Amino acid sequence: MYIAIAGNIGSGKTTLTRMLTEHYAAKAYFEENDNPYIGDFYNDMNRWSFNLQISFLGSRIRQTMEMLSDDASGVILQDRTVYEDAHIFADNLHEMGLMSSRDFDTYMGIFHLISRLIPRPDLLIYLGASVPTLISQIRKRGREYEINIDEAYLGRLNNKYNHWVHDLYDGEVLFIDKDHEDFVADPAVFGKICARIDAFRAGK
Repeated sequence: MYIAIAGNIGSGKTTLTRMLTEHYAAKAYFEENDNPYIGDFYNDMNRWSFNLQISFLGSRIRQTMEMLSDDASGVILQDRTVYEDAHIFADNLHEMGLMSSRDFDTYMGIFHLISRLIPRPDLLIYLGASVPTLISQIRKRGREYEINIDEAYLGRLNNKYNHWVHDLYDGEVLFIDKDHEDFVADPAVFGKICARIDAFRAGK
């Protein structure tokens, strides 16, 4: 079973992926955190947006191809999806005028080719979180390039996520309200998430 974890910056995707990986003895594919453009991007988004997104897209393609060649049975978990790269981050950068229409069209052309060749997750777990929750989580993990991230930018991403999950994505979605369902602090919350996953797996 292929499960993908989706959510805004600081929503807890990687943490939940690790927890579920341990619980299900699953194979996990984590988001790349050492993208060579990410520091430059946060200092000059207009200059580096296309480079950053293409680099992430390439990483996601490599990761997905590895998943396709993996003969592991059971659960496979992915921390963030290729759909988010396109429908959330690239689209937002273009809308903000931080990625030119020419670059955006080139990017989306590559994305549409790739999205036809890769499987959709059997289950998408979406971690929804308000901007204050995201900011709190970002500060806790203390990544230098994220410290000064703009709250309005996170809000725009949240709007994109809500539109994508509710209006564009047509697969199975499990919604987690990160403002009220703290799976790290409360083991009972994590247990409920696993129970919901198990119920979905049993129904397939």
